[in-house]
Amino acid sequence: MNKSELIEAIAASADIPKAAAGRALEAMVDSITDALKKGDQVALVGFGTFAVKERAARTGRNPRTGDPIEIAAAKIPSFKAGKALKDAVN
Repeated sequence: MNKSELIEAIAASADIPKAAAGRALEAMVDSITDALKKGDQVALVGFGTFAVKERAARTGRNPRTGDPIEIAAAKIPSFKAGKALKDAVN
């Protein structure tokens, strides 16, 4: 499912116009992004939790030459599925 299909599904499920569903989806994504930028986590009970994890610096290898390279530390977004979502998928 891509973004436009998700907007259509939201519009049909909530019985609202596609434009309103698109704005709602954008607002949700922006809100989650802003919270993660601040270092907060977003917990949606039954669905899952969005959080930021720290990835430590490490040494990797250049696949072409085999030379060691330093890979910088980074913050990465992560998602942990909630129990209800796991149960629905299984």
